[in-house]
Amino acid sequence: MSIVIEYDSFQISKKSPFGAVVKGQEITFNIKVHASDAIQQVILHVARDGHWDTEHQLQMNQNSIFYQTKFTPQCSGLHFYYFEVITSQESCFYGCLDGGFGGEGVTYLKRSDVQMYQLTVMNQVEKIPEWYQKGLAYHIFVDRFSNGNSDGHINSPKPNSFIYGQKSDLPMYIRNNKQEVVRWDFYGGNLLGIEKKLPYLKQLGVTVIYLSPIFEAVSNHRYDTSDYFKIDPMLGTLEDFDQLVRAIHAAGMHLILDGVFNHVGVNSRYFNQSGAYETLGAAQSQDSRYYPWFTFTKYPQEYDSWWGVTDLPTVNKNNVDYQNFIYGNDDSVIDYWTARGVDGWRLDVADELPDDFIMGIRQALDKYPDRILIGEVWEDASHKVAYGKRRHYLEGEMLQAVMNYPLRKLIIRVLTGDLKPSEWWLELMTLKENYPPTVFKYNFNNIGSHDTTRILTKLHGNRDWLQQAFGMLFTLPGVPCVYYGDETGLMGGKDPNNRAFFPWDKLDVNLQQFVEQWYHWRFQHQWIDGADFAPFYFDSYGVGYVYWQGEKKLLVVLNTSSNQRQINANDMMLEVVPSDLAVAVKKYLTGKSLEHGEFKVIEKF
Repeated sequence: MSIVIEYDSFQISKKSPFGAVVKGQEITFNIKVHASDAIQQVILHVARDGHWDTEHQLQMNQNSIFYQTKFTPQCSGLHFYYFEVITSQESCFYGCLDGGFGGEGVTYLKRSDVQMYQLTVMNQVEKIPEWYQKGLAYHIFVDRFSNGNSDGHINSPKPNSFIYGQKSDLPMYIRNNKQEVVRWDFYGGNLLGIEKKLPYLKQLGVTVIYLSPIFEAVSNHRYDTSDYFKIDPMLGTLEDFDQLVRAIHAAGMHLILDGVFNHVGVNSRYFNQSGAYETLGAAQSQDSRYYPWFTFTKYPQEYDSWWGVTDLPTVNKNNVDYQNFIYGNDDSVIDYWTARGVDGWRLDVADELPDDFIMGIRQALDKYPDRILIGEVWEDASHKVAYGKRRHYLEGEMLQAVMNYPLRKLIIRVLTGDLKPSEWWLELMTLKENYPPTVFKYNFNNIGSHDTTRILTKLHGNRDWLQQAFGMLFTLPGVPCVYYGDETGLMGGKDPNNRAFFPWDKLDVNLQQFVEQWYHWRFQHQWIDGADFAPFYFDSYGVGYVYWQGEKKLLVVLNTSSNQRQINANDMMLEVVPSDLAVAVKKYLTGKSLEHGEFKVIEKF
């Protein structure tokens, strides 16, 4: 091959502007080509997602050894692109690295082998509420946080369930031979308990509280909703909820609820298999109002359910009556609770909700000022495919943020050595390139949740790694969210072990104070929420990133290796850091030593 091609999608000298764009926005592409034979054509190919047979072919004009062209996407959605170089003797193609990574690409000899670069095109730039932009969040699994009753009694215990003898007991399930949970377990956490612990959360530095589901249900997790308009009696009353909302707002905090709209409980008032509700449920009669909400394959015993879990019948989200019930009517579920003061919603299993359904929820929410809509998506949400359909969550008028599980994975893997610093950098930069800027800056970040192994357990009990993970959570772009108990060293594997009761009588005060310092540090550095950001890495032994806004700048570095390292000038890979800032970073860090595991935040350099 006598053709050498240079292109890097992370560099604005090669593609401007960087990353995602708004439809109608002009993009300039520059590619450098060396060839021993005469170059006849350099072509930029752009394919709109799903329209693979109608590629745009743009001739690139020569300017010295650079070839340049401009492209303006006319519609939102993903576009994909690659380059073709034709000489008098041969031709080749240039696309991204296998795996869909941005940055420098590779040369391909066959068109069929080409991996195309992703270009995210938005309808509009999202508006993000200021309180959320500056948010410092805390995720509470309500049954496991605090019982606010002065005598410790459990509100309205459920039939066919058990209460733990002591709060320190580890959670467990009682299952039948089909591995179905037949006795749900409860500790008795309630809304009053959260209200009474607001001073603790306030001192910690929390400004946003995200609650696991609180509507009436059979299980302890309450993802099997029984009644969308009723607070679960074990958690308290509607009055308790209203009082909690008032107290949260009086404390200068905001509240996000968990919206579970893909499925309901098998014994909900809508399905009502057990006949527990006075309403005529879908499983009782085909004349039920709710019958069209569900898909039966053999009435009434067989029906669509979430991942085959028969306790969770799936609702047909294309049913107009259900749409109106959740978001379309003035008295919808979204309206009812948002009007009572809820500041935002996190949509459970957003992958299962059609785009139009999410858009309907967003439109209902937009009737109220300064609300936020977050989705549960575990992968890069910019190009998510669910059930054979590309999802358009982040292109405008739908989700404003997603739970940032990809970032959690990056933090864990770079700390444990599963990811090289260069790989960490490449994956983080690819997220930055793929996501709209508002999503990258204000994603809902976590290092643990009720669906994951506890962070300390995931880090093999290594408390140095844990401190570094908290440091990264609070210094990387996005809204940091701590899962209850992680700040005091709770451990636990997968569900149910990750859902133990908060150890109020056995706090790890040192760790708690450490996390509190990070909450307060981030609050005192709110300027980074809107600042420019660029990551870099140190050869094979560390990662770093830098923020800048006007005269302000901030540098973060971490030695991920098992040894002390002295930083040499050539160790720092600063390609995406602006040149003047890169000079300052290199000048400051060269010759400095980083201890094993050392995490440093530098404000003057």
